[in-house]
This record gives sequence, C-alpha cells and structure tokens, in this order.
Amino acid sequence: MNFQETISQAQDAMTARRVYGEPYERDGVVVIPAAAVSGGGGGGSGESPTSGPGGGGGFGLTARPVGAYVIENGKVRWESAIDVNHIVVQALLAALGLAFLLRGRSGR
Repeated sequence: MNFQETISQAQDAMTARRVYGEPYERDGVVVIPAAAVSGGGGGGSGESPTSGPGGGGGFGLTARPVGAYVIENGKVRWESAIDVNHIVVQALLAALGLAFLLRGRSGR
C-alpha cells in the first residue's frame, strides 16, 4: 500500500454515510441515527544510506453516537444520545479540580 492509497481510503471513510446511519421505520416512526466522526492521517518518506528508501502512512478514525432525528406524524425532532463516558470524565475532572481547590485553601 502506498501513500496515495492511504489518502484515498481516508477520504472514502470521511463521508456523510459515516455520520448518518441508515434510516429505519417502525410503526410509522422513522429514526435516522447520527454520529460525530473525526479522523486524521499522515505519512512520510525518506532514504537511509544503509537501508535505502522507505516510507509509511496511517490514518485513524473515531466515531461516537450523538443522537437521532425522529420523524413522527410529519414532524422532525432531535433526540440526543446520552454519552455516559463523557459524563463520567467530566465528573472526575470536576472532582479533581475541587480537590485541588480545597487542598490549596487548607494550606493557607
């Protein structure tokens, strides 16, 4: 695989179909799931006097559900997904900040 193939695969991965899932319908209600998708890539090449030319590349992609559009009775509404991991991390950071704040005040 060369660098151009890696870039081409990265471009194919970052499309709207990665953000919006296939809609599905049940009992007259249509649900269109949505996700936050992000990615990045890089590559390089060079030459070594001992081993000759070389190169490489890579790409990473991450996605997480953010909610869904719900179509019911001709009206569209957004239903947010609950990201428990995000909530836990935010709570831990808040607790850590509070601990440092309280520790700094007790040292006076």
